[in-house]
Amino acid sequence: MALLFLVFLLFVSSVTACDRCVHRSKVAYFSSASSLLSGACGYGDLATGFNGGRLAAAVPSIYKEGAGCGACYQMRCKDPKICSKAGTTVIVTDLNTNNQTDFVISSRAFMAMAIQGKAQDVHKLGIADVEYKRVPCDYKGKNLAIRVEESSQKPNYLAISFLYQGGQTEIVGVDAAQVGSSNWNFMTRNHGAIWDTSRVPSGALQFRFVVTAGYDGKWNWAKSVLPADWKNGVIYDTGLQITDIAQEGCSPCDDGNWKLH
Repeated sequence: MALLFLVFLLFVSSVTACDRCVHRSKVAYFSSASSLLSGACGYGDLATGFNGGRLAAAVPSIYKEGAGCGACYQMRCKDPKICSKAGTTVIVTDLNTNNQTDFVISSRAFMAMAIQGKAQDVHKLGIADVEYKRVPCDYKGKNLAIRVEESSQKPNYLAISFLYQGGQTEIVGVDAAQVGSSNWNFMTRNHGAIWDTSRVPSGALQFRFVVTAGYDGKWNWAKSVLPADWKNGVIYDTGLQITDIAQEGCSPCDDGNWKLH
């Protein structure tokens, strides 16, 4: 456990990005949404159900070695003749290695920045000047869920991913234990949103995890999630809803004139 807390403290101390500020950059789009489905976050085909397919690949400073997977950003393009003031919201599902733009987004998300009747005009831009800002994710009352990844090999290896993570948080530490036990085993981030362990507790499983919240971290405890006969590919409800907002003290650069919708 000391190692988990050390990793968490190092992570928090390393975060200097001002996520709640308005940033200015350029955004391009993928011509096919399938380009984002095999993304580095590991969501696979499930990503198509996120946010109406408005998906994004983000640069490493936003992807954060996978901690940024599932984060939501509101963005709007800058031409008032064809772009709306509200813009659209995207969810990070992949890593963008092209340093010319902070995001590469799905074509559906790209055209969603347009005012009514101007979607094709926005689409023709190819690359757009944008403003963007991190915002809380809202899954309309859905609980946080855990998917058992297909790579899991019971009883010696378990890989999971977190789905429908609401609020404006990042999961930075995960432990697993048998239901009713206090013998917790830490899990490690394999890649993207996927955590794994080769020390799989027997029986039904509970999880606890640390999310960024406020200016610090917060433990969440899902007391009974996986049944003893858990199966690969199945999604299990944690019974928890994450609504916390991570604060990062960026008021000096916050643009109060941009009202979020």
